[in-house]
Amino acid sequence: MASILTSLGRTVFAGFVLLVLIILALGGNFSSAELPFVFRWLHVMFGVMWIGLLWYFNFVQIPSMPKIPDEQKPAIGKVIAPAALFWFRYAALFTVLTGLIVATLNGYAHQAFTLQAPFRAIGLGMWIALVMAFNVWFIIWPNQKRALGIVTVEADVKAKSARVAMLTSRLNTLLSIPMLFLMVAQSHNTTWFVIVS
Repeated sequence: MASILTSLGRTVFAGFVLLVLIILALGGNFSSAELPFVFRWLHVMFGVMWIGLLWYFNFVQIPSMPKIPDEQKPAIGKVIAPAALFWFRYAALFTVLTGLIVATLNGYAHQAFTLQAPFRAIGLGMWIALVMAFNVWFIIWPNQKRALGIVTVEADVKAKSARVAMLTSRLNTLLSIPMLFLMVAQSHNTTWFVIVS
């Protein structure tokens, strides 16, 4: 077991094997797997990674940085943050792509994007998620590259870039709260959702 858990690749692979065994044990039939369901599951999985990393940055890394001695900060800035930002960017990308595939396969993409009933909640959630993904790729990442020294810039530009990246990350944290609510409200057809639709 330790040989599986000491390697991330083997751990993830084992997770998929365990999933297959659980599906088979519950009497699942892979030939009847529905494509929309598979993409919804992938959408949720990538979304958990994206928002989990967003919240890690905002609830853990950013507040902890002032408490870390200067001589230890390069470990965060040169090793941990770039790796976390890689997974953060691609989780955002794949969350959006799988979400668009789900909306298309289920036939509500147009109604959602144009905020038509009964897809206003999911549509608004999709628009918010697109803004957040734009922020990740076109504001946070370029500014983080400067702030972390991946791209060499003057000290004042580096400081300004760090602030812009942090504030945009905080904006995404703010947006993640209503976005997650709207995504869940749509699928559960809550009383609140019915009233606003």
